[in-house]
Amino acid sequence: MTAPLPSLTLHWPDEAATLAAAERLAQAPGLPHALLLLAGDLGAGKTTFVRGLLRALGVSGRIKSPSYAVLETHALPSGQAHHFDFFRFGDPREWEDAGFRELLAGPDLRLVEWPDKAAGLLGAADVRLTLEPEGDGRRVQAQALSPLGARLLEAWA
Repeated sequence: MTAPLPSLTLHWPDEAATLAAAERLAQAPGLPHALLLLAGDLGAGKTTFVRGLLRALGVSGRIKSPSYAVLETHALPSGQAHHFDFFRFGDPREWEDAGFRELLAGPDLRLVEWPDKAAGLLGAADVRLTLEPEGDGRRVQAQALSPLGARLLEAWA
């Protein structure tokens, strides 16, 4: 019988804590090859977390939200990071028509905001982060979805 995959409940009281958490996760071995899903309402802190993560991984220059472009790709020392935002998708066929299958199945870091808009099309993810406003900060549920995800959460904790 397989052990259950770990989960974490985190509280980030402000933006500085969000960025510090992103920096800690950036140090986890295996992250440059992970698929992370980021769920939460508008303003929950998903893009802030991604920006902090990309900065900690060595991305310099402007890090734009992919809300309108749907995809922003960034060079990393160990490959690339693909930051997707499926907020505007209304039909899963849009995902198919956009040709994202190869990027999402590839070996690079893949960060997906609004993953439920492409439910069933993303493949096997490693970690799902669900961010919710809580007071002035954020409550975050982090769920490992794969053995790599379990290793990432263990290194992050």
